[in-house]
Amino acid sequence: MIKLNNEVVTFTSFPNGETKLEQSGLIILTHNKIVFKYENDGDLIKLMFLKKYLDTLKVICSLTIMYMPYSRMDRSENDSPFTLKYVTEYINLLQFYSVELVEPHSDVSIALLNNCRANYIDFELLKLVIREIDFDIEQDYIMFPDAGASKRYSKMKYKNVIVGDKERDFQSGEIKEVSLHGNFKGSGKKVIIVDDLSSYGGTFVKSAKALRDKGFNEVYLLVAHAENSIFKGELFNHINKVFTTNSIVSEQNHWDNLKYKEQLKIYELEEVL
Repeated sequence: MIKLNNEVVTFTSFPNGETKLEQSGLIILTHNKIVFKYENDGDLIKLMFLKKYLDTLKVICSLTIMYMPYSRMDRSENDSPFTLKYVTEYINLLQFYSVELVEPHSDVSIALLNNCRANYIDFELLKLVIREIDFDIEQDYIMFPDAGASKRYSKMKYKNVIVGDKERDFQSGEIKEVSLHGNFKGSGKKVIIVDDLSSYGGTFVKSAKALRDKGFNEVYLLVAHAENSIFKGELFNHINKVFTTNSIVSEQNHWDNLKYKEQLKIYELEEVL
């Protein structure tokens, strides 16, 4: 999905599968804002068609990327393809006036994109979650599932903080367990796990089990980005409620996922930005 100045851009296909940009309904300004939601690789072609067309009109364009595609492929290991670098080079060639990246997975994406700034929306989302679950700042806890998340959100100054330490299987890379580090002052409290992204949610399942072993009755998860795979794992069996945005997830209304409706809150990203 691509929006131009708050309106969804329409693309159709020719009989042979080629993409056609329907320019007749476009609202074009002197300085234009494009919002890009990646759903498949074809969206990158659509973004290029739109930007190139706007270039012919000699107008300025800024880009907001709801979730940076390929952001987990942020290095080359054992000569593996550095796909994040390839995608950022493609976007850089389009020469946007500025690029806003929502809750990047790592600093690599920011460094690779020209004229880029990060928008760490979990800071604002956490305030919304705290109000919704009646979180007690004096008694309840925030948890970061690993050192990376703890560093990313180090400016979240809350009284009670837990940091996880993941133990992985050396050969498979699978997370065996998560140990907890923090000042535990009792049981029966609420805890919000905060991170940037969830796929199947294995880290958060292990975290939730460890937290419940410490006596926490209510375990919540806040992630800026959630893939549709959250519906396929064990996440909802261990988390009271998942809070995320519509930056990736799109299958929440499928009939077999509606059973999680009360355990899932999806914020409209553009309303939060």
